[in-house]
Amino acid sequence: MRIGLLTEGGYPYVSGEAGLWCDRLVRGLGQHEFDVYALSRSECQDAEGWVPLPPQVSRVRTAPLWDAGDDGVVHGRRARRRFAEYYGELVAALSTAAPGDSFGASAETSALEADRFASALYGLAELARDEGGLPGALRSDTAVRALERACRAPGAHRSAREARVPDLLTVAARLERALRPLSLDWYEDDGLGAVDLCHAASGGTAALPGLLARHFFDVPLLVTEYGVRLRTHYLTEPDSPPAIRSLLAAFHGRLAAETYRRAAVITPGNTHARRWQERCGADRAKLRTVYPGMDAAPFAEAGEAGEAGQLGAAGESPQGAGPRTLVWVGRVEPAKDLVSLLHAFAEIRKAEPGARLRIVGTPGGPEGAAYHVHCKGLAAQLFPDEADGPHAVGRNPVSFEETGGPELPSRADAYASGALVVLSSVVEGFPAGLVEAMLCGRATVSTDVGAVVEVIGGTGLVVPPRNPRALAEACVALLRDPERRERLGAAARARALELFTVEQNVAAFHGIYLDILSRTPVHRVVLDDTGEPLPFAVPAEARVSGRWTDPPARVVARGGPGWATDAPARAPISLPATEGAR
Repeated sequence: MRIGLLTEGGYPYVSGEAGLWCDRLVRGLGQHEFDVYALSRSECQDAEGWVPLPPQVSRVRTAPLWDAGDDGVVHGRRARRRFAEYYGELVAALSTAAPGDSFGASAETSALEADRFASALYGLAELARDEGGLPGALRSDTAVRALERACRAPGAHRSAREARVPDLLTVAARLERALRPLSLDWYEDDGLGAVDLCHAASGGTAALPGLLARHFFDVPLLVTEYGVRLRTHYLTEPDSPPAIRSLLAAFHGRLAAETYRRAAVITPGNTHARRWQERCGADRAKLRTVYPGMDAAPFAEAGEAGEAGQLGAAGESPQGAGPRTLVWVGRVEPAKDLVSLLHAFAEIRKAEPGARLRIVGTPGGPEGAAYHVHCKGLAAQLFPDEADGPHAVGRNPVSFEETGGPELPSRADAYASGALVVLSSVVEGFPAGLVEAMLCGRATVSTDVGAVVEVIGGTGLVVPPRNPRALAEACVALLRDPERRERLGAAARARALELFTVEQNVAAFHGIYLDILSRTPVHRVVLDDTGEPLPFAVPAEARVSGRWTDPPARVVARGGPGWATDAPARAPISLPATEGAR
């Protein structure tokens, strides 16, 4: 089958988020063809280029979200009137929505507002298709005035009514960026109309082209989310003015609800994401949890050796770690709460004076760099350099390191360098680093955030976040019990190999693809020798993998997805029509 893979800031870009699982999925499904439709988030991402693409990727089409550009389209009076009407309806549906009202409003009210938002969204999409794009209109004074009228209208929520002019300009700019996919030239018979299935690698803006393919061509949509966009909005903009926060939350909530309503299947990456999807209106019958696929090969050697194999008789590993060494591996940023980890380690040192802590990771952006410096300063204050004797050089029991050097060539070496792996996050989606530690056969102590409990499943200790004392007590308990650490590590590795490998992820999506196509009629037209449509030529269930069709076959997409062939399909002369249709 031919799959349209929709991404935002991810695959196939080198620095793309979640690009790794998409690459593994595409490579694992060599029997299918993939058309990649990618939205880039920054000029830097565009400049860095793509990862090497496998042969099953037949086409890549990209569009920048970071540059609106000048479409040069001049709209006539009628088009401007249509835009004002549709955009006004869309922002009216946002201004009447209180934060979280889709969770607490009556079913009738929620359905009416959802239909109002959807009608306005598809109206804008049809207008963009007719007029060649809407970038200029979405940035125009008309859009800002429509937003202001909606916020001042009777029935608007209090936070929307309090919006000031700077707030309105900010919201209008953010909506323009989110709605840029409406103006793309992807929605043609030879574009998304030619695929059999759209697979959105995330919700939000990435899923919008899939929604429009569903609207224009009736192409089935599959949505995969490892983090729900509405939750991300709440976490990343806690200090935004109430009006901005409320209106954008309403937009993300309405778009998510419409995406879930139109999707054939929704695949959350964990139960935590699944609960958020249900709160945003997803039908439980459409939900199928598919865990991310992790490549177990790089961690096989460390996992098979286990802690007993890594630590020698003298209690030292090849990397110089001992049975009282704790390891943290990840990206250094405030959400990882290394401050609590350092305070917890201070308590651990009181109970186990020989304990050491290795923090392995690089800062994530400017904020992460500042946080990294802060944590180094705190470690220097809490733990003065120690020396084994009067003539020895002192060293701090806390070290800040990076992988790629001679001591820690890889992440597997980082996990193997300690007896216990710690996760101290206050915010976490799917903890991929925790799965890597499990594949290495390491016992873990983690905070109860995101999908941590679901991933651990009883093979590690879990404590409340922002609780250094509880974190310290759990770590001390495992440091003093090597047999328990070994049992937990072995159980963790077995669980990771059973649930979180690339193989299970690819097999799950392959089955979902076939299931969706088996329930989706094939909307295409096969022509006979005279150029007329041939009735019953392609039944919905007729689909065999491989390029076995006659080269002269030509498929014309009409109102639905077409098959990836170019030449006309001619009726067999030697067979009756009923046999030729089989």
